[in-house]
Amino acid sequence: MNQRQSPSLRRDAPPFRADHVGSLLRPPALLEARARARRGETTQAELTRLEDEAIRQAVRMQEELGLKAVTDGEFRRTLWHADFLLSFDNVASVKTGASATFRTADGDIERPLSAFHVVGKLARPRKIFVDHFAFLKSVATQTPKQTIPSPSILHFRAGRGGVDAKAYPHMEDFYADLSRVYAEEIADLATAGCRYLQIDETNFAYLCDPALRAQAQAIGEDPDRLPQTYARIINDALAAAPADMTTAIHLCRGNFEGAWVAEGGYEPVADALFNAIDADAYFLEYDSARAGDFRPLRFVPDGKTVVLGLVTTKSGLLKTKDDLKRRIEEASRHCPLERLALSPQCGFASGERGNKLTVAEEMEKLRLVVEVAQEVWG
Repeated sequence: MNQRQSPSLRRDAPPFRADHVGSLLRPPALLEARARARRGETTQAELTRLEDEAIRQAVRMQEELGLKAVTDGEFRRTLWHADFLLSFDNVASVKTGASATFRTADGDIERPLSAFHVVGKLARPRKIFVDHFAFLKSVATQTPKQTIPSPSILHFRAGRGGVDAKAYPHMEDFYADLSRVYAEEIADLATAGCRYLQIDETNFAYLCDPALRAQAQAIGEDPDRLPQTYARIINDALAAAPADMTTAIHLCRGNFEGAWVAEGGYEPVADALFNAIDADAYFLEYDSARAGDFRPLRFVPDGKTVVLGLVTTKSGLLKTKDDLKRRIEEASRHCPLERLALSPQCGFASGERGNKLTVAEEMEKLRLVVEVAQEVWG
């Protein structure tokens, strides 16, 4: 374990009692500008100018709502993960010919399945999100948070079959290079002043779903060993984080326009998640029964913080303060209240098009998180 002072013991440090995952609904004008840029109808400089202004407004909105951690809403990205991962040398997005089942409250949706393949030696030819963070920091008066996708995403869907055997005859060499290119980015983010970093991790949550565990077995992976493998990769990447950087892991079961992929409680991965990863905090989806109960929180060790994602971002449905307070009390039976915090369950827009709710509903949810946190923790 690293020797950072626990964020729960540092009242001025993240995660904050009221926090949020990161992505925000894009303004229509920004979506139009990005579409024009793809068609070659506007310059990159003009698009950047419009992104900058949209981010300024998003930061102002977050701060006016009372949030102590702010993000750029991921406004410069097309997808939460692809923009980052495809910036590494020799990473390609490949259509698999299979489909994935996305679940919604109205029924299942089948979507074509793609995977990331590593087609040669991994390298990081340039800084990826460092300039994004630097701009965010320049316009924020509260703590700027940077989010990046988990390195496990370059492995889980295709496994050994998605990693070029000539470039990497031994998977341990691939894992080492994967951690290295992540560590390079984290080190540069730290140099730029980042002291709050969140790794968006889907695959620990996917390994809670029996159907997805079976899929992992079908491609030759051991779902019982993968959590330890992924924890080691994440730890090696986080070795580049300075002692005063708060690191958080956000777990997600899928978040595509209000749809999700995985279901199942955290029990199968809880011990590795909370005790094998050298992170300070965990943002956990807990807005519905698909995430199971709070009993896995018994594995959370002293010195780590759990941010309860009790407020859904998948629809405009708004829970009452009493509902949220009851859920927080239930969680506190398994993890002490002083080591808990509150947030929405996921981002509001994992992709450009965003989830099926309005900006006004998004703001109401964030305001609710702030107010309930003030009433519960003061």
